[in-house]
Amino acid sequence: MHRLLVGFLLFVTAALAAEPPPNLVFILTDNQGAWTLGSYGNPDIRTPHVDRLAAEGVRFTRAYSSNPVCSPTRATFLTGLIPSQHGVHSFLDPKFMMGPQAYNTLAEFTSLGEILREAGYTCGLSGKWHLGDNLRPSEGFSFWVTKPDGHTTEFYDQNVIEDGAVRKEAGYTTDLWTRKAISFLEQNRARPFFLFLAYNGPYVLGQLMRNAPRNRHAEAYRGHRFQSFPTEPMHPWQNANKPFHNTQLAMERTAAEVSGVDDGVGEVMAAIERLGLGKNTLVVYSSDQGWMGGQNGMWGMGDHFRPIAAHDLMLQIPLIFRQPGKIPAGRTSDLLVSNYDFLPTVLAQLGLGERMPAAPRSPGRDFSRVLRGETIPWDNVVYYEMETMRAIRTDRWKYVARHPAGPFELYDLANDPLERANLHGRPDTEAQRTELAGRLAGFFGRHAEPKYDIWNSGISKAKRHAP
Repeated sequence: MHRLLVGFLLFVTAALAAEPPPNLVFILTDNQGAWTLGSYGNPDIRTPHVDRLAAEGVRFTRAYSSNPVCSPTRATFLTGLIPSQHGVHSFLDPKFMMGPQAYNTLAEFTSLGEILREAGYTCGLSGKWHLGDNLRPSEGFSFWVTKPDGHTTEFYDQNVIEDGAVRKEAGYTTDLWTRKAISFLEQNRARPFFLFLAYNGPYVLGQLMRNAPRNRHAEAYRGHRFQSFPTEPMHPWQNANKPFHNTQLAMERTAAEVSGVDDGVGEVMAAIERLGLGKNTLVVYSSDQGWMGGQNGMWGMGDHFRPIAAHDLMLQIPLIFRQPGKIPAGRTSDLLVSNYDFLPTVLAQLGLGERMPAAPRSPGRDFSRVLRGETIPWDNVVYYEMETMRAIRTDRWKYVARHPAGPFELYDLANDPLERANLHGRPDTEAQRTELAGRLAGFFGRHAEPKYDIWNSGISKAKRHAP
């Protein structure tokens, strides 16, 4: 009996001493180029809370999305798969989000929420879903407050989904997602949790750009002379967003919505600390894709151009990791990483790397050791696609191919970082083009699923937007 009692006490002591599994808070914004943040060099837009997050963790200076629009990139973050694997090549039609044709586009895959639920986590979504069947919780989430649609025409008096029903939210939806996120944290502080805080801000597209900002930052930016929005002649490939080029109102609205999201980040981080969760919570901040605000005469993302475009600032996203005691503060990394690297890295950082799905095989790479301050061997290359356009980006070069007959692009980023001189077709760059084209074909040859490989007559789960 004595031995049994001693053994039981030792077991209890060990259990109490063991660290609980780390929590995960993934903050994902909508259509936000990294350049709009102070920590990425923006001199105009105030983002003190995201900047503090970067100062307390590691900031990736060359993180890229694998696609230029919402639904595909969200699917990639959650599954580690590229569009040619998960089949979501563009943003979803509203009919797949609500109504008789609604369905969950990730149902055939094992995604982050499902992995963490099986590991004992409670999973909550506050914000934009845009992956289908929006009315019903899915993919491991039990807490579910979202939008019935994917686009954003305004942030006030909008429909939202809560408790399985659509209702009108009269206030500022950026604040709503923050409040619901904090409520989730408070409800689940005593157990391992995964919060997916998916702001639909700053968005900065379409009708939104015609309306003056109304949030608490509107007055501060009214009439501000913005240095970070270049005023250049419109690019000939611009197809959408033409009215917003070089307009003061669009710049003010962008800045106000970026700062509005930053306010929410500050409130969530304050709640994490107030609840005593800071040291055991991995916080990640990123965006679904990059965005341009006048650079090279371009406004928007790749799908707003014809042909679909692949400029660096359309690809570049913020990517910040923070976990005190586990991730050294004040570090930056210039590794070329993609959003398809997110899932294997996060699972490894949570101690769950063995749960990474084996099929379909993700092209994602685990850089979690970099988060902990280590130097690792790394191939500095990322890949990008939308429908019939594919691109490869290396340390020095970018090659863009469009099926079947172009136009093609080749840039020497070391000497032309703004991508103004297309070197494709020049005899002195043919060897470089051939090498990059071979690597591009090899990557998709290894990873693309025939069913969803548009280059080889595959289908898309979304409406096609390019010929």
